[in-house]
Amino acid sequence: MAKRFTERSTFSLPEINKEVLEEWDAADLFHKSMSEREGCPSFVFFEGPPSANGHPGIHHVMARTIKDVFCRYKTMQGFQVKRKAGWDTHGLPVELGVEKELGITKEDIGKSISIEDYNEKCRKNVMKFTQEWTDLSHRMGYWVDMEHPYVTYENAYIETLWWLLKQLYEKGLLYKGYTIQPYSPAAGTGLSSHELNQPGCYRDVKDTTVTAQFRITDPKPEMTGWGTPYFLAWTTTPWTLPSNTALCVGPKFDYVCIRTYNIYTGDAISVVMAKALVPSYFDAKGLEAPLDTYKPGDKVVPYRVVGEWKGTELEGMHYEQLMPYVNPGEGAFRVILGDYVSTEDGTGIVHIAPTFGADDAFVAKQAGIPPLQVIDAKGKRCPMVDLKGRFFRIEDLDPVFVRDYVNVDAYKEYAGRFVKNAYAPTLTDKDETLDVALCMDLKSRGLAFKIAKHVHSYPHCWRTDKPVLYYPLDSWFIKSTACKERMIELNKTIRWKPESTGTGRFGKWLENLNDWNLSRSRYWGTPLPIWRSEDGEEICVGSIQELYDEIEKSVAAGLMKSNPLKDKGFVPGDYSDSNYHKIDLHRPYVDDVILVSPAGKPMKRETDLIDVWFDSGSMPYAQIHYPFEHKDELDNRTVYPADFIAEGVDQTRGWFFTLHAIATMVFDSVSFKAVISNGLVLDKNGNKMSKRLGNAVDPFGAIEKYGSDPLRWYMITNSAPWDNLKFDEAGVQEVARTFFGKLYQTYSFLAMYANVDGFDGTQPDVPFAERPEIDRWIVSELNTLVKDVTACYEDYEPTRAGRLIEKFVIDNLSNWFVRLSRKRFWAKSMDNDKLSAYQALYDSLLTVSKLMAPIAPFYADRLYRDLTGAESSAVSVHLAKFPEADETLVDSELEKRMELAQEVTSMVLSLRKKEHIIVRQPLQCLSIPAIDATQKARIEAVQQLILDEVNVKTLKFVDGSMLEKTVKCNFRVMGKKFGKLMKGVAGAVAALSQEDIARLEAEGRIGLCVEGTTVTVERADVDIVSEDIPGWVVANEGNLTVALDVTLTDELRNEGMAREIVKRVQAYRKESGFEITDRIRVKIQSNPEIAAALSAYGDYVAGQVLADSIELADRVEGTEFDFDGFKVNVNIQKTNQK
Repeated sequence: MAKRFTERSTFSLPEINKEVLEEWDAADLFHKSMSEREGCPSFVFFEGPPSANGHPGIHHVMARTIKDVFCRYKTMQGFQVKRKAGWDTHGLPVELGVEKELGITKEDIGKSISIEDYNEKCRKNVMKFTQEWTDLSHRMGYWVDMEHPYVTYENAYIETLWWLLKQLYEKGLLYKGYTIQPYSPAAGTGLSSHELNQPGCYRDVKDTTVTAQFRITDPKPEMTGWGTPYFLAWTTTPWTLPSNTALCVGPKFDYVCIRTYNIYTGDAISVVMAKALVPSYFDAKGLEAPLDTYKPGDKVVPYRVVGEWKGTELEGMHYEQLMPYVNPGEGAFRVILGDYVSTEDGTGIVHIAPTFGADDAFVAKQAGIPPLQVIDAKGKRCPMVDLKGRFFRIEDLDPVFVRDYVNVDAYKEYAGRFVKNAYAPTLTDKDETLDVALCMDLKSRGLAFKIAKHVHSYPHCWRTDKPVLYYPLDSWFIKSTACKERMIELNKTIRWKPESTGTGRFGKWLENLNDWNLSRSRYWGTPLPIWRSEDGEEICVGSIQELYDEIEKSVAAGLMKSNPLKDKGFVPGDYSDSNYHKIDLHRPYVDDVILVSPAGKPMKRETDLIDVWFDSGSMPYAQIHYPFEHKDELDNRTVYPADFIAEGVDQTRGWFFTLHAIATMVFDSVSFKAVISNGLVLDKNGNKMSKRLGNAVDPFGAIEKYGSDPLRWYMITNSAPWDNLKFDEAGVQEVARTFFGKLYQTYSFLAMYANVDGFDGTQPDVPFAERPEIDRWIVSELNTLVKDVTACYEDYEPTRAGRLIEKFVIDNLSNWFVRLSRKRFWAKSMDNDKLSAYQALYDSLLTVSKLMAPIAPFYADRLYRDLTGAESSAVSVHLAKFPEADETLVDSELEKRMELAQEVTSMVLSLRKKEHIIVRQPLQCLSIPAIDATQKARIEAVQQLILDEVNVKTLKFVDGSMLEKTVKCNFRVMGKKFGKLMKGVAGAVAALSQEDIARLEAEGRIGLCVEGTTVTVERADVDIVSEDIPGWVVANEGNLTVALDVTLTDELRNEGMAREIVKRVQAYRKESGFEITDRIRVKIQSNPEIAAALSAYGDYVAGQVLADSIELADRVEGTEFDFDGFKVNVNIQKTNQK
């Protein structure tokens, strides 16, 4: 008879991975999973585009597994799930990588290398590692269309971006402004606020700070009479002090004048600062110290408060320029008012440098204070710091401006110095900073009141890891604040996993939204499609057709010789790849296009590129070239919005935000309905992985070593996707051994016996009512599992789904059902009992293969095909229908009874292990004090099953009074609950009587009076422990208690020895290759213990090992069997063997 089920002698998950992958490729299974669902409802998934100029890591296995799980699940649910891969090809990561490879900086582009050649290099480099990404996706079983990906540098993609920008422009949501923006000197471009809020951008740094003295030129009377009067202002960025043009005070704060000394020079001075901050600078002992006897170096600096004013009374006072390097012109160096001033730190007086802070610029403009600006050699007004992050060199400034406004003698020492060492190619952290140099200058001039190191949070560029500056930039902005309320409203309709990210990190971000700085001063990216004339006329181009037509107008006006699009053979309206590949919309080509304004003036393109996050946030539309193609599909919501997306938590204010912002502003819609924001993958110690630390895990090596399934299963079930995963290879090994190993063993058990008995899964089902209780139980559990796992997948809870499947396979199917039913498979005839057992096991394995398929696609498919063979209409589990729960087969009461049986069994086996009594050794009695009639009835119903499993003769229900119980507080839980009363609560709990403890167990809570207050202690707040009694051992778990009699009689020992004989003979049969039906003759060397055991239980042993005879002899030639404490020789032969 042909074997129905494949019996496999080896189990290698890496090999299964490779073999199944070959089968998928041969059958083109991924495309089949979509083509077979043609006409079915669609489940829309958007793939967040990675950048292929870097290697994939182990964290990408995690991220791609999460996406794959739900796409596979929805396919099995009958949906058509198209998923298109994508490549994020523009932006800083690519440009910085090219610059590093070529050994150039941004300033070299257009000089030592043309923009054309530079961008071509970027185009090639960005796709450098696409094969690695493709290979990883393939080997880990991530099904996504990588043959037809969207690529953000393609002209069709860019055209959609231009269309979207035009929609914003026409809605008045795109504007040009000159404002203070985050700027990265290392990258040479401005940054948006969402880029500045990527994880890790704000870091604690230790900087040199100074409290500077600004000499008052029109002091109030109380400010005179004791040395020179000064305003005190503190700054963490001393390099901005040369750009100071005002001091700002809080209008409602109290300010005082203090007579004291400069600790560095010993000069008598009068200083003005906020009253609330005086204790931060002065020791109270100084009030009592003599004012006229201070010497530099004295520990206590004397001081006296001699005047007090509100901030409004200081407004309009004047002071001397602190660092007179550049003359800012009329109106500077005044005290102004600002509501944002605080007294949390500093002096309560804020130094204002309008060119380096948005708040500074705002209050200065309100008060008519000029910013300190220089004029460069091109005649452009600029801040004192250039775009490289250094004080302007004198030779880079306009000579006339230098002559009239620059104090060259004072300035030349600092001209050309970088404001932060990180910007300088030759400086390190050990070199003197400009901050230190300026502070030392102030100190030598007697203008530094206090110099100190200070740790504070400072923003860094997300790509260069260098500090940013706040810098005045001429930029294009998206007025996202105009749609903020609608974004917040729509966000509430999105299912966030976890919910806290949607309401917290993302929700709070929306509440504090700023306008989106769209401009990037770079070369490789999507060009901003806006052309302007010198008179301010402008046009925003929304398509290549529109650009083509505008160029034609320009040619007719004589501003361009010919139409470069036409010259290259481009045909508007032809959306074929071949047509679109004839042109290039990148720089420098698009910069060469001159358009004509309505007034007939030439219009040049604004040289900015757009934020690369706009590229990726536009992918729902650009990936299908909307609205030029597939317009109806998006408009009728067939391919939009996404039902589900998933990316790392770092995308919360990146891709997630830009998707949401563009969808809201252009389509008044969400772009995704559900999102998983997955956490980081750290090393096993919780550290960030990096090659530098040597703790990075190679994903290819891990797949080769373990196979994809254990990796995927471990990553999904170890912790929720949104929690950080501490990746430990030992955990992957454990998953392979326990879950997959048990599953393989269970299938192998089925295959071995089914092939002998001719069971093939096609026999008519045994009527459910006629099936044994154990079968009805496993079928009930199976249907409950289907129901619960389906609910988990639907709720985007893959961790819970995986854990439920794992628990069913290990605890219910393998360790309970198969073990309890093993003898039924040994029956000689295929009666209904045996057939029912086969059907229950077969159905369970088949269902499990489907339930686990989304998470572990390779072994699930192997198991499914081994179970179904050629009989199934679906050639793969991934084309099969996902199971549906049959509620009529669920018996909750039966499940609860069996759960109790499992719990009692587990507790008793733990007690045996603790006492070093093996399970084959019978024991006499198990006692259980049932807490109520329901628990007692449930245990009684499974009493014999429990006794058989734990090898105990009798089970008795006893009064709880036979056990002495104590209650222990869970201080970690109760401490938060009871606070100061905890000590009294602990005393009251310790004093509970046995009757009180019984009531607590039965009712689940107990009221106690502590220090005159009534408190309620819950059962979950405490641990109830039963003390052992002589001859018995006791265990507690929740409200369940078991007591085991561990006294051994001679009769019990004989029975235990009989079981030991059975174990060893069965092991010999298996090792010798006997068939499971072979009958044997046994001859055993005589021994008193063995003789006694066989005398009492000889028939039992013979029946278990299929022995026709068992003979004792003084001398036996055969195999040595080692029993604990003695050894004997045993001879075993098949009955028909001579």
